[in-house]
Amino acid sequence: MTKAGLVERIKDKAGLNTKVQAEMVLDTIVESARDALLEGDSAIFTGFGSFKVVQRAARTGRNPGTGEMIRIPECKVVKYTMGKRVKGAIC
Repeated sequence: MTKAGLVERIKDKAGLNTKVQAEMVLDTIVESARDALLEGDSAIFTGFGSFKVVQRAARTGRNPGTGEMIRIPECKVVKYTMGKRVKGAIC
């Protein structure tokens, strides 16, 4: 699903008058979740899942073009964990 498709669904399901209003709602949700992650907090959407920032350890990888071994430094990444309703619907 694209952002445009999600905006259309929000507009229809929430009974909003315009796509602009629906896009503002979606942008606010995304921005709020991003801000929470940047502050080191989790973004939890009950039933859908949760997002949190975790530290990924340094590791050794392989350059796919040359086959050369390279060192990949540690970094922070966002981890998504499925909520019960999503997991139940998919599994």
